[in-house]
Amino acid sequence: MSNGISSQTPRIVAIANQKGGVGKTTTAINLGAALVEQGKRVLLVDLDPQGNASTGLGIEPDMRENTTYELLLDDASLQDVIQESSVRNLDIVPATVDLSSADIELISNEKRSHLLFDALRQPAMSDYNYDYVLIDCPPSLNLLTVNAMVASHSILVPLQSEFFALEGLSQLMLTIREVRQTANPDLRIEGIVLTMYDSRNNLSQQVEEDARDNLGDLVFKTIIPRNVRVSEAPSFSMPVLEFDGTSKGAMAYRALADELLKKHERVAA
Repeated sequence: MSNGISSQTPRIVAIANQKGGVGKTTTAINLGAALVEQGKRVLLVDLDPQGNASTGLGIEPDMRENTTYELLLDDASLQDVIQESSVRNLDIVPATVDLSSADIELISNEKRSHLLFDALRQPAMSDYNYDYVLIDCPPSLNLLTVNAMVASHSILVPLQSEFFALEGLSQLMLTIREVRQTANPDLRIEGIVLTMYDSRNNLSQQVEEDARDNLGDLVFKTIIPRNVRVSEAPSFSMPVLEFDGTSKGAMAYRALADELLKKHERVAA
């Protein structure tokens, strides 16, 4: 392989926070695009019934015949569900609203927490030579999110720079601990990334201070600023790195990808 990474399991990172509107999908799309800029091959798994990551990468609703729902509940093969996105080397398994009923349907399945784990470890995965799989989780701690945690090597947590931001983290940490104890002992927290940060706002600065005091090195040095170009990009079905590559938002996601890769290089060394 040309990229120097073995064709074994790619590094799987779930992007999770049970609060909505914290920048999960934005981070999934733009971190994926930034990793691709660094020469990596990336698969984004859209596990949110809203399907915003799919829309943001140019997969129109009528192009979503086979989705994460089929991957989890119909034993669909990877070849059936993986699509090329609008960004070269950033593929996607899209989602539709069908996924909203998955929780109920999964309850009766004895392998209900391991379906995504099994799906992402089909032998065919090695054919794609992915370096990273990013999972865009739904805004809840339901069975879909648990599937993502069981399937992943690590969890990346976007944390909106707003009041009460840290309070929601305790429930997420508890869920991660439970998954470690029952299903995935190697699961770790990749890091917490502050999103929608406004440096002119005392509250943003206070949230950052609290996060770094309480969570130390778990908090990424990179901060994602509140940036209008980041907000506009999805309506053009592209990452901000392609929409406006010189914007503060694009540069922040490049810095986040760089920080993530350096961390993984240190661990591998």
